[in-house]
Amino acid sequence: MTETTRPTLARTRTAGEQRPGAAPAGWRDIRADEASVAAAVEDLYRDGITARQGAFAAGWADEMAQDIEAAFREALSRPGGAVGRGPNRYYVEIHPEQMRGFTDLVTHPWVTAVCEAVLGPRYEIVELGFDVPLAGAVDQPWHRDFPMPEETRSHRRLTSLAFNLTAVDTEPDMGPFEIAPGTQWDDEPSFEHGMFPPRDTYARYRERAVRKYPRRGDISARSALTIHRGTANRSAKDRPVLVLGVDAPGAGNADRHDMAVTRRYWESLPAQVRDHLSCQVVDELRPITQKHTIEGLVMGDA
Repeated sequence: MTETTRPTLARTRTAGEQRPGAAPAGWRDIRADEASVAAAVEDLYRDGITARQGAFAAGWADEMAQDIEAAFREALSRPGGAVGRGPNRYYVEIHPEQMRGFTDLVTHPWVTAVCEAVLGPRYEIVELGFDVPLAGAVDQPWHRDFPMPEETRSHRRLTSLAFNLTAVDTEPDMGPFEIAPGTQWDDEPSFEHGMFPPRDTYARYRERAVRKYPRRGDISARSALTIHRGTANRSAKDRPVLVLGVDAPGAGNADRHDMAVTRRYWESLPAQVRDHLSCQVVDELRPITQKHTIEGLVMGDA
């Protein structure tokens, strides 16, 4: 077995160095000391997931929920605006300008410190979107979000992270996210499309499965290679979850996405954001046509 290569924390900066001046009102917990970041890295390499509870105020999360709702309505109004990821379950990619708290999110000291510690100082923000399991969504098949990169297979090095923020307080009947810790290293010779393990291996994932019940303001970071699924939403409520995708240089996931910003918005962003944002800069934004076709085919059209 190849030895796991964990990143060094030598470049990790303190919260004060991450963003000088007063913290945004949405930030509730800005701790990003070396010990807490080291623990997050350990979690990610051992379990494939870590979290920081109460990173943002609940009111900030409520604004995020409003922006998700508006973007979801718009996406459903046009062909290709939302992709089905199973019955009554959708994924929508959006542009940063569609989320009022985007800069707050990508400059939060815990987010930036974890990105830098795992992916290196030149990490790239490549994806912004959200999943919405509606009432009546069913159990997804176990899966990872893309095939394992050769860098991970050969050197056991994580080259991307997915940050998730719930728009609602998650209750047991709302179809909580379920993950099988430690499975980010599972090789996939028999995985369909490199992403979907065969059904005769499901017992392994059920035995390891942990359900997550985040609340508004919590944030998690995970390797999207860790085997996971959305579970059945037996409530009458939707459970929207924001997704922020971040890569190490050369990981290549930006090619899967069409994120863009206008020139005016780009010029308004802090240098700290521009230095890491991998997207087109355009005169006028165009609605995104979703690309996640494999998941839709395997999980069933919504």
